[in-house]
Amino acid sequence: SVFQADPQVLSNPTGTLQTLRDLGVGMVRVNLTWNEIAPSANSTHRPAGFNASNPGAYPAGGWAPFDAFVRTATADHITVDFTINGPAPLWATGSGVPKGTTGYFRADWEPSAKEYGFFVRAVGTRYSGSYKPAGSATALPRVSFWSIWNEPNYGYDIAPQGTGAHQSTPNSPHIYRNLLNAAWSSLNATGHGTRTDKILFGEVTPHGNNTFGVFANMKPLIFLRSLYCVDSNYHQLRGSAARAQGCPTTAAGSRSFRKQNPALFSASAFAAHPYEEASAPNRPTYLCGTKLCVGRSDPDFADFPELPRLERTLDRLNGIYGSHTHFPVWSTEFGFRTRPPDPHEGVSPSTAAIYMNEAEYLSYKQSRVFSYSQYALQDQAPPAYFDTGLINPNGSHKPGFDAYRMPLWLPSTSTRKGRKLEVWGGVRPAAYAKLDTGKAQSVLVQFQAGSKGAWTTIATVALNNSRGYFDTHLAFPSSGSVRLAWTYPTGDPLLSGGTVFSRTQKITVR
Repeated sequence: SVFQADPQVLSNPTGTLQTLRDLGVGMVRVNLTWNEIAPSANSTHRPAGFNASNPGAYPAGGWAPFDAFVRTATADHITVDFTINGPAPLWATGSGVPKGTTGYFRADWEPSAKEYGFFVRAVGTRYSGSYKPAGSATALPRVSFWSIWNEPNYGYDIAPQGTGAHQSTPNSPHIYRNLLNAAWSSLNATGHGTRTDKILFGEVTPHGNNTFGVFANMKPLIFLRSLYCVDSNYHQLRGSAARAQGCPTTAAGSRSFRKQNPALFSASAFAAHPYEEASAPNRPTYLCGTKLCVGRSDPDFADFPELPRLERTLDRLNGIYGSHTHFPVWSTEFGFRTRPPDPHEGVSPSTAAIYMNEAEYLSYKQSRVFSYSQYALQDQAPPAYFDTGLINPNGSHKPGFDAYRMPLWLPSTSTRKGRKLEVWGGVRPAAYAKLDTGKAQSVLVQFQAGSKGAWTTIATVALNNSRGYFDTHLAFPSSGSVRLAWTYPTGDPLLSGGTVFSRTQKITVR
C-alpha cells in the first residue's frame, strides 16, 4: 500500500507517520522537490562555484524535512518512496519561455537533464546509508525505492508538452527521456542500481488531450509512443519526425536506442496514476469537450479500467527493440474525489469508500499490478479542490478512512440460501500488529440480520497474507449486512484503542 500526504508528512513526520502506521500503510511516497532544496532557486543565474553533485553544497534547511521524514519512516518500518521531482531551479531551465509565465509553469520549462543528473547524484549520495550530514553523529538511513519525475505528460510538470505548428509535435517525451537517462546514471553511480533498489519511471497521468499545447496534458499512451520513438502505428520514427522528437533518424541509430536508454528497458517497474476521479473503477472514461465522460474507452487513456492495455502497450514498445521485459505496474497515486468538500466534482463520500474497496480488490486480482495507492490524507480548506483525502478539512473522518484501513469487497452480494459468497478484504494494520507483538492476527467477519439486529461473528479468518489480506467464501443465514471487526492489540493512539470496523455491505439471500 502506497500513501502520499506530502504536506502533513513533511511538516509533522512523527505524528503523520504514526497515523499512517495506524492505517497500515506500507510505503509512503514523497516528492523530493528539486527547487525546494537547490540554492538560489528563483534566480536565473547558477550560483558561482556550486558543486551540485555534493549534498553538502546545498542549504541544510532544504534537506531538513526530507531527512526527518526518512529517519522517522525508517524507525517506524515504513518504506520510503522518493519521487525525485521538479520543478527545477530557474537557473536549470531552458530559454524561450512564453512571456508572463510564472510559478510551476516557469520552473518546469525545459529542465536541464545535465543539472538534474547532478542533483540526483547528490540525492543518491545523501541517502546511501553512509552519509552523515554536518553536525550529525549518525548517518542518514538508506533509501532504496525511487521514481523519476512526476507526471511528465502534464504541462504543470514538464513544458512545453508540444512544439511545432499548433504545438502538435510531442516534446515532453524527449525532455523526459533525457531526464530519465541522467537520473538512471546518477542513481547507479551512487550505489542505487536495480540489484539492490527499486527504480520506477513513468508516473503518468491517466488522461489528456490529443492537442498538446504548451502547458496542457498529453494522453499517456501518446506520450509513451513518443518516449519509445514510434508513431501511432508502432513503427519506429524516421527522418524529420524522429529528429523533432529527439529520436534516432536512421535504422542504424535505432539499433543503439535500447543501449542508450537503459531505464526504458531495465527499470524495476512502471508507475502510473490511474485516477478515475469520480466514476466507478470498472467503467472507463473518455474526453467529451473539456470534461471526462463515462461509458466508453479512449484508446490512449491509462485510467484504472485500462491498466491491462497499459501493460500491453509497454510490452509492445519493449518488443519493438528486442526486449522481453514485462514491467510490473505500480499504482503510486490514486483516489476518488468527493463532493463535499470538493466544490467542482466528485461522488458522495460513502460512494467513494465503496469505489476504493472495489478498486483495491480489482488490483489484488491483477498479477502485474503491484500496489494500491491513496492520495491524500486530509483535504485542504476551500478554495482547494481535488479532494481525494480520507479526512475532511475540519478533521472529521470520511467513510473512506475506515474503508481504507479495513477494505471489504463482495464481488456478488446476492445468492440463494445455502450457497456461499466470496468475501474479500483485509486488515491493513495487521502487518504492524504482528511485527509489534510477534503474534499472528485474525479478523472477525460479522453479520447483522435485517437492518436492526445485533451483530454476530460468523467466521474468524486468519490473516496469513503478509499485507493482511484474505479471500474466503462464506454462507450467510439470511439477508442482512456484513462487516469486518478487528482490535488493535496495543491500543490505537488515534481512537484510544478498541475495536475498529470496515464499512458495511448489504447482502441478499433468496
